[in-house]
Amino acid sequence: MRKRIIWMAIMAMLGSGTGVGVARGQEPRLLPEGDVAALANELNGETAKRNLEVIATFHRQRGSRGFHSAAELVAERARAYGLSDVQILEFPADGKIFYGTQRSRPAWDTDLGELDVSEVKRIVRCGSNPNIIADCPDGPVILHESYGAEPVVLAEDSESKEAVGMLLDVGDGTKDSDYAGKDVKGKVVLVSASPGAVQDLAVGKFGAAGIVSYAQNQKSAWWGEDENLIRWGHLETFSANKTWAFMVSLKTARDLRDRLATGQSLFVHSVVKAGQHAGNYEVVTATIPGSDPKLKEEEIAFSCHLDHQRPGANDNASGCVTILEVARTLEKLIAEGKLARPARTMRFIWPPEIEGTLALLNGKPEFAKRIKAVVHMDMVGGGPATKAVFHVTRGPMSLPSFVHDVAWAFAEFVNEESYKFAATGKAEYPFVAPEGGKEPLRAEYSAYTMGSDHDVYQDSSFGIPAIYMNDWPDRYIHTNFDTAANIDTTKLKRAAFIGAASGYFLSQISLKDSAAAFHAMTVGDLARETLSRFRARSLSREEACNLYGNESMYDMGVKYSYRRLSEMPTVDFLARDIGGCQSQPEKRGSGPVFRRSAEPKGPLAVFGYDYFADHAKAGGVATPKLFGYEGLWGSGEEYAYEVLNFADGKRNAEEIRDAVSAEYGPVPVEMVVEYLRALEKIGLVSEVK
Repeated sequence: MRKRIIWMAIMAMLGSGTGVGVARGQEPRLLPEGDVAALANELNGETAKRNLEVIATFHRQRGSRGFHSAAELVAERARAYGLSDVQILEFPADGKIFYGTQRSRPAWDTDLGELDVSEVKRIVRCGSNPNIIADCPDGPVILHESYGAEPVVLAEDSESKEAVGMLLDVGDGTKDSDYAGKDVKGKVVLVSASPGAVQDLAVGKFGAAGIVSYAQNQKSAWWGEDENLIRWGHLETFSANKTWAFMVSLKTARDLRDRLATGQSLFVHSVVKAGQHAGNYEVVTATIPGSDPKLKEEEIAFSCHLDHQRPGANDNASGCVTILEVARTLEKLIAEGKLARPARTMRFIWPPEIEGTLALLNGKPEFAKRIKAVVHMDMVGGGPATKAVFHVTRGPMSLPSFVHDVAWAFAEFVNEESYKFAATGKAEYPFVAPEGGKEPLRAEYSAYTMGSDHDVYQDSSFGIPAIYMNDWPDRYIHTNFDTAANIDTTKLKRAAFIGAASGYFLSQISLKDSAAAFHAMTVGDLARETLSRFRARSLSREEACNLYGNESMYDMGVKYSYRRLSEMPTVDFLARDIGGCQSQPEKRGSGPVFRRSAEPKGPLAVFGYDYFADHAKAGGVATPKLFGYEGLWGSGEEYAYEVLNFADGKRNAEEIRDAVSAEYGPVPVEMVVEYLRALEKIGLVSEVK
């Protein structure tokens, strides 16, 4: 009876109009108005951008001198802002050590990278290396690229070498047919694919001397539109075919291709002094200690990724300086008595993307035990020129959590206030920075998408819910145009507020916050139901009911997650009917049941290393068909991520199939079983008999 009374009381509060909602023109009731005002007044987009302008001067590759300089800058700022326990943690990275599913990648540094492409006019002696003396065609230089001037031109993991050779256009460069009938040996190949996708074929099989790539940016509506963009390129870290590669713009590539097509001979001379070496993953961390004798051992974390090419302003200096601004603001307001000290400790983390987070959670498992939720920011400052749309992303269906609804409640509040200001010139909380824009935020509440450190936290081996805030699309991502000039200080301030408010609320949540929290969850339920009804229109009746049933179970899981963090007494939560389907998915089939192994920890889609492919090759396991599957709302990588997460020792294969079908679209159960059997063969899951 006590359970039912508590539930009825909460529902009565939700329906009574007692100020638990986020109504237009009102403060978000998850926090008192005084807390909202204090955060809104102190958060400063310009302070964040000044830090960004410095970080964007460093070429921040993993383990590099540039990354170390950026880490030192962040640590210095954190100390200046008064944060506690400021450290730069080091995790050895030598290519042999594993951190869960991540094979550590050696550090990579560059001293020199120069590329000249010339017309052939006459033959001269050439080569600055005394061991390389050759007859070289000489003529006017039509292209000069320098790592010193623009680091993005040299592909990551290029190796030291001075090379000379004629330029040869091989098209895409990823298929044997691209090289058919061409004398490739000793030539430099011009390719449209990424360098890492062609190096084993071009260099390893056909003997090319090096690579010039004009791979374009990640596809969006603006893909290939700006011909001056130079995309950040990568070679494969662990390939046996070490080489070098330079990146050129589409405009430059078209000029080179046109010249070659008309019979002009082009000569390449490159000098690279770079390479991998044993080093460290460096992870900057700092805290705001909690006040509760018990809860201070728990942590709410703020995360970003500090590594990237120069300038890497939105991706991801923006996320790093925004959580730094959150840290500065919270520490200052707490010190001044304008905010109460949080019950739980608040931790701030600046790692290399994914691999640094895996090193932290595996190398120091006490962090994984203490962290109860994460606010992760990866690209949160894109101004109008980037065409960015700001997202607050829910977690995977394998890990229901109310924390995403909390973030959306604050994002919706900023949406409403910023729109009111844009439309009328007046709002109580416009969240506008002096140097920034005045456009409304228009944040989107999005289904789970992969691609950053939130994948690591929310992997079933850690099970830490993560709020993911990000811009997509961004027309300049991973290019030389991802500059500070395209960062909007108003956007930084708004992202900082959503993150700070969410993290601060979670750091002290208790039963007294139930009414407001349940209102946020109800709004989240409705947003998810709306998406489910839209998606169900493209499904059969059976698949639509499967979608509704699994979504209903997810919503119940969201409410149970609140109970766990708030220490709320046990409550019976009733699933609701949607679309005339039963509220819970039926137990189906008698197929095999699998349980994930305790080790290794982490998702299989990591950086520069494919755990599944490496171990499958060693064990003679064929590539599962699931990897190449394209669903209605997801791809093979996403299906694979969630299939492994759902392998909890309770669901059978058909039930796992139903869960991932609800999330990404119908998939044949045979593909799910084949993938689980492949995981079993490499020791990642075991069948429960």
